[in-house]
Amino acid sequence: MNRILRFYSKLIVLSTFALLLSMTGIQTLAATSEDLNQDSAQALQALYRVNPAAAAISKQAKAILVFPKVVKAGLVFGGSYGEGVLMKGGHVTDYYNTVSASWGWQIGAESYAYVVFLMNDKAVKYLAKSKGWEFGIGPSIVVVNEGLAKNLTTSTLKDDAYAFVTDQEGLMASLSFEGTKISRIKR
Repeated sequence: MNRILRFYSKLIVLSTFALLLSMTGIQTLAATSEDLNQDSAQALQALYRVNPAAAAISKQAKAILVFPKVVKAGLVFGGSYGEGVLMKGGHVTDYYNTVSASWGWQIGAESYAYVVFLMNDKAVKYLAKSKGWEFGIGPSIVVVNEGLAKNLTTSTLKDDAYAFVTDQEGLMASLSFEGTKISRIKR
């Protein structure tokens, strides 16, 4: 009985990752540096149009990480993947990917964009020197929702980084444990 249970568990894991790779691999790997730069600039401008707080925060940020398209899928086990850029002074300086793995009650697939404003030198240096930024380890990061965004002002910005999620498409039901890591990639 235990062998059968292990077999089905492995089958679910492999199926989930195969689904995730099929959804992300074709689009993500096909993007050139120029495409990624353009998509990131468009995602950032779209965020500024719908969220004035993000535009205000950008003026004080030391650097901005932009992931224009992250694809997430899950069925008990899940994951996400996306590629993005690091911008300093309005110019792309490096390329990064974001990868997450999750386990728990979840089903579905979705895509979204997210932007992380790095507010101080501590956060920028940590990103540059670490072998990847794991959320929850290192500088503090605040995920900004609509309610929090209304209360943010340039004088209340005290954390190392602020993240905004936008352009969500698809349907994902989830009650799971998740870990996210951002790492530099070569382009």
